Amino acid sequence: MSKNSSKRPSKSISKSKLQPSAFAQQDPNEEPTIAKPMVRVVAILYDGMLILALLFLVGTILTVVGTLLTMETGTESSQAQSLPLWYQNAIMTPSFVLTLVAFYGIFWRRGGQTLGMQTWRLKTINDAGQWLTWGQSFKRILAACLMPLIFGIIGSLIDGSRAALLASAFLGLVFNYVFCLFNPRGLAVQDMLSNTITLKMPKVAHEGLWRGFKNRKKKS
Repeated sequence: MSKNSSKRPSKSISKSKLQPSAFAQQDPNEEPTIAKPMVRVVAILYDGMLILALLFLVGTILTVVGTLLTMETGTESSQAQSLPLWYQNAIMTPSFVLTLVAFYGIFWRRGGQTLGMQTWRLKTINDAGQWLTWGQSFKRILAACLMPLIFGIIGSLIDGSRAALLASAFLGLVFNYVFCLFNPRGLAVQDMLSNTITLKMPKVAHEGLWRGFKNRKKKS
């Protein structure tokens, strides 16, 4: 959506601003709209299950590799060791972050939607109506993590327990979408900070994830 558009907020997006492939067989009376917070949260829950599986796989592989490279083997339970802290911080944590960025970046760049978003006909685009670049994807992910980080730090300072940290971070994630209810355009925190937007597509206009991948590949 152009920054030079009318000051009056609108929750309907002109299809002329979006990539043509998303509007095959479009009903002229239908327009994509700003996605509601509840459907966005449900899509995140769908994606969350897949992301957890990916992180578990990456963590398992890195744990096996780290054990073989950095730890001595033993036969007694008393000889059990944990991975070195440097390995956890320098190898495992960055790998988890890269997995998260790659998951969203690949899907957003190719079709504007993840598997969970496809189920609910959601698409994420930038203000120009195009699929996100790697830089825009990374910026959006950082923006989505900002409020959970702030809330988590506050919760940790108040209580200091791990449970307080996680609960506060979760509240920060919820705040991202509660913000939609008070924003005149219906944008979430990450939308506003990254100059992106998530749309609810009409049924007739929804091309699906794999067709979006195919169309993007042809244009590349």
